[in-house]
Amino acid sequence: MSAEGAEPGPGSGSGPGPGPLCPEHGQALSWFCGSERRPVCAACAGLGGRCRGHRIRRAEERAEELRSMASAARELVIQRLSLVRSLCESEEQRLLEQVHGEEERAHQSILTQRVHWAEALQKLDTIRTGLVGMLTHLDDLQLIQKEQEIFERTEEAEGILDPQESEMLNFNEKCTRSPLLTQLWATAVLGSLSGTEDIRIDERTVSPFLQLSDDRKTLTFSTKKSKACADGPERFDHWPNALAATSFQNGLHAWMVNVQNSCAYKVGVASGHLPRKGSGSDCRLGHNAFSWVFSRYDQEFRFSHNGQHEPLGLLRGPAQLGVVLDLQVQELLFYEPASGTVLCAHHVSFPGPLFPVFAVADQTISIVR
Repeated sequence: MSAEGAEPGPGSGSGPGPGPLCPEHGQALSWFCGSERRPVCAACAGLGGRCRGHRIRRAEERAEELRSMASAARELVIQRLSLVRSLCESEEQRLLEQVHGEEERAHQSILTQRVHWAEALQKLDTIRTGLVGMLTHLDDLQLIQKEQEIFERTEEAEGILDPQESEMLNFNEKCTRSPLLTQLWATAVLGSLSGTEDIRIDERTVSPFLQLSDDRKTLTFSTKKSKACADGPERFDHWPNALAATSFQNGLHAWMVNVQNSCAYKVGVASGHLPRKGSGSDCRLGHNAFSWVFSRYDQEFRFSHNGQHEPLGLLRGPAQLGVVLDLQVQELLFYEPASGTVLCAHHVSFPGPLFPVFAVADQTISIVR
């Protein structure tokens, strides 16, 4: 027997109080078998016991070791949370300083523009007074002789009315954007909201090249067009697309899609005005003004909208794809939960209600509950 403590003997190891007993020998479980990873009695650990030759140590020693491990794990959690908290506080301070700086800049621009327009009004008033004086006191011949001067004053007045750095008056909302904050926010949103909304696919929209599971959460691509699908105005009849039955018009929403089995898919949102019939780009996700999608084709990843395709430099395909739609700030975000990476964020004014949209041309994709 390999012992890490004192050699157990008959009747040894009786504890100071009652506790669980060995079902085989009826003795206190005062020893720990490191080979079987369980407490045993002295008889089990002895020369004729079932744990003979195993790594044996006293149960209290193992308990103390576990207490030390738990304490170290607790300290690690506290340390890491403290670091995250400190980092968040620093980022908060940085962003607030940027917002304050942008606010001060915009305010100063307004004051500058106010001075400019006060001066401009004074110049215009002077020009107006001069022109009125000419029209009032000059005869026709004198007025003709003053034609060039009248033209120059009129041109000067038009120049005064030209916009002067009007874009400087706008508040630059980019000052509030932070990759760190976006990443933490997306993690929190997916962790708290994902699965709370029962998103299922509207079977009336499913392309005849797709098979829909009974729970209406999994789409499987087929090279053969199904003849069992009854055609209707909602159904996509060419591209392998499908819309969710749920639409969103306001608020914050999140869902996840399992995409690890497919090398050709699209996931995103689409307006209910997305055309369904034909092989044109107006029905193809990401190629029209009605859809915003993250797409994969083999090892090519990109974000697409209205025929504009933004390449995404991903080294590997995500196993799961998180989608966060924040209609309060008009933002669509794609996120990889496994690595905590924001793959793409898109800011735009979305029209009307939006539906989760899916397309698959290889294997299957599934909405994760």
